[in-house]
Amino acid sequence: MASDGELIAAVAAGDGHALDGLYHRYERPLYQFLFRHGGGRDVEDRMQETWLRVVAAAPRFDPTRRFSTWLFQIALNLCRDWRRRPPPEPVDMATIERTADGAGSAQSTEDALDADRLLAALPDAQRSVLILRYYCDRTEAEVAEILQCPIGTVKSRTHEAIARLTELVRVEGAPAAQPRAPRDDVTPQAHVVTAREKRS
Repeated sequence: MASDGELIAAVAAGDGHALDGLYHRYERPLYQFLFRHGGGRDVEDRMQETWLRVVAAAPRFDPTRRFSTWLFQIALNLCRDWRRRPPPEPVDMATIERTADGAGSAQSTEDALDADRLLAALPDAQRSVLILRYYCDRTEAEVAEILQCPIGTVKSRTHEAIARLTELVRVEGAPAAQPRAPRDDVTPQAHVVTAREKRS
């Protein structure tokens, strides 16, 4: 199997199959990141624009860097740009259901909506840390590189974000949906449809 570095080098040379390979490899974690950074709005559009930016920047990719970190930096910058655009259309329920664990489960969809609402109440810096750590399985070192801050800042933002969420849940009198613990040794593998299947 080709490495991320080999694939992005091929993308820079105009290889569309290499782009499909990277898309398939990172679709799930990237989708989760974009979904939770925008409250489920315009996810497909932001997915497309992220990969367009990847293609445009591929010739300038530094092979000494980790591709996944570079990809999430592009996505994070896109999310920041997106907030300055006009208000988006309401969220499509089909898009929401796609992110829920256990397809067809009304309870899981409700839990996902509640988690997104709580995340939206956090400052951007804290929300970014939680999404990258708990939903995208990035290590603290990777999060620090993506956000361009010290690891100590990642730790403190994580602590502050969890404390804030706990307080929000306490005030509302609702049970907190606990995020699954991140694993420092995990790079998530996407078990998703390919770009071609997705379009059909």
